[in-house]
Amino acid sequence: MSAVTTPQPGLAAVIDTLREQLPPEALIVEESERRAYECDGLSAFREVPGAVALPASMEQLQLCLKTCREHGVPVVPRGAGTGLSGGALPSAEGLLLSMARFNRILEIDADNRCAVVQPGVRNLAISEATAPAGLYYAPDPSSQIACSIGGNVAENAGGVHCLKYGLTVHNVTGLEFVTLDGEVIRVGGKTLDTEGLDLLAFLIGSEGMLGIVTEVTVRLLPRPERTQVLMASFDDVETAGAAVAGIIAAGLIPAGLEMMDNAAIRAAEDFVHAGYPVDAAAILLCELDGSNSEVSESVMFVREKLLGLGATEVRTAQDDAERTRFWAGRKAAFPAAGRISPDYYCMDGTIPRHQLGYVLERIDALSAEHGLGVCNVFHAGDGNLHPLILYDASQPGQIETAETFGEAILELCVAVGGTVTGEHGVGVEKLDGMCVQFASAELEQFHALRSAFDPRGLLNPGKAVPTLARCAEFGRQHVRSAQPPHPDLPRF
Repeated sequence: MSAVTTPQPGLAAVIDTLREQLPPEALIVEESERRAYECDGLSAFREVPGAVALPASMEQLQLCLKTCREHGVPVVPRGAGTGLSGGALPSAEGLLLSMARFNRILEIDADNRCAVVQPGVRNLAISEATAPAGLYYAPDPSSQIACSIGGNVAENAGGVHCLKYGLTVHNVTGLEFVTLDGEVIRVGGKTLDTEGLDLLAFLIGSEGMLGIVTEVTVRLLPRPERTQVLMASFDDVETAGAAVAGIIAAGLIPAGLEMMDNAAIRAAEDFVHAGYPVDAAAILLCELDGSNSEVSESVMFVREKLLGLGATEVRTAQDDAERTRFWAGRKAAFPAAGRISPDYYCMDGTIPRHQLGYVLERIDALSAEHGLGVCNVFHAGDGNLHPLILYDASQPGQIETAETFGEAILELCVAVGGTVTGEHGVGVEKLDGMCVQFASAELEQFHALRSAFDPRGLLNPGKAVPTLARCAEFGRQHVRSAQPPHPDLPRF
């Protein structure tokens, strides 16, 4: 029997109202059942939500939002729970709002190359549904078999093909969302340009702090005539990093350009048997797509370029089966790391491509300094890093060490001219990193924008944008010998 807890008066009033007006399956109040929602993919942070609502209609959703607004209760939206930054971390005194039942594909418009879907639709399901028309949805996070399009919008997700085809923000043309007041607002649509202010870029990546997305219009692309993948091996990680910049500098934009270091190669090969060279210090996966003639020319060009940039071997996938295996190893890198370590902490930062070699060298030094292993997996073409810090949560102090190590990686990203996130969002994980990257005037503008949509700050509070007080405290904690780290960065 689950423990009995007494919710605060505001939450209790919300539960009473929703219990009266929602069907029983749309509200979860038992603690044992609420515990299933205590975290997203960042399991190091956990909190049992005060209550969980699973609306299945616009009316039920509006009821949840209006009731929470009336009683001043926080609302935390949740998609499929695959996020890696704690963006869906619940509030013990709030309502967790699952959008899982908004899961229908509403329209496939092949003529206009777009689809209209609800936020609970899985990323991969869009491409599966549009395949008969020869179309697909380009952003493909490694979790695409499970992650929802609503979560992709919240975090501005990318994937291995974001180098050529862009992130979610480049592939969504319209949104419908509901404010905390229950007002339904539409922005964008099926066309490239629509009337009114262009709010799409504000909403995509806003982590549920501005409104609850209920409908997404996505851009579809025709499937290319041919796709080819090359795998280049390197005996030096820094050389592989330099080769990434060299490929882009040569004027070619591959569909995907991914990098894995030896630790990641070995873990993935043991898990997937992708055919990776386990003795290589690093590999690059380079995918080219287009017409038959275009791809044939590009394959020869890239092969010679990679060899000239220091690759010890370049292999071309001989058929679709081998191409699929090459990518399966890369997309399984995260679970593969979970097989060689009791726990891992997945980081997400972005740096200029020309800094890849230096940053990899520094991550290796930080690994030795903190006494924790790391597997490096990158969307290398656009400088998006995913170091996987290996640790054991059962060992006292290791999770704190992993967090300190991760924090140092994010500060390194900012120091070389990058950012603290590329596609996983900020959530609760990178709040201190935001303090490093942005000055007080910028953070104040972020808060002002949020207040325009949600004056009371009830939508996903404590996420994405740190308070100035938090940043001031973070700055005090990190002063070393009267000098903060990276003193060239703006402070307040």
